[in-house]
Amino acid sequence: MRVYYLQHVSFEDAGSIALWARTRGHKVTRTRLYRNETLPSQGSFDWLVVMGGPMHIHEHEAHPWLVPEKAFIRETINRGIPYLGVCLGAQLAADVLGGRVARNPQMEVGWFPVHLTAQAEHSL
Repeated sequence: MRVYYLQHVSFEDAGSIALWARTRGHKVTRTRLYRNETLPSQGSFDWLVVMGGPMHIHEHEAHPWLVPEKAFIRETINRGIPYLGVCLGAQLAADVLGGRVARNPQMEVGWFPVHLTAQAEHSL
């Protein structure tokens, strides 16, 4: 599988996600948007991961790459390519799908363990 990720700031790469993918033999590549690197063609990856960042999804003037990134995310989702959005990446997906994104009154940073509920385990 070809895993591609979009990185918004130097200190938030794919970390454990990339490690997980590589240990399973998957190819991992990226675009560093904060360096104005070019987005890949849609046919060049099988799974898109969009990482986090401290910016807001509507800060187009300060981060002009947000506009083409949103179009890229919309096209990826419309093509049915698997998508994982982490923090900002989830907010960007919600925005391009017509959802409402608002500031959280409490700061949220970092990775936390995720556990399935009994109902979710039963549905597997």
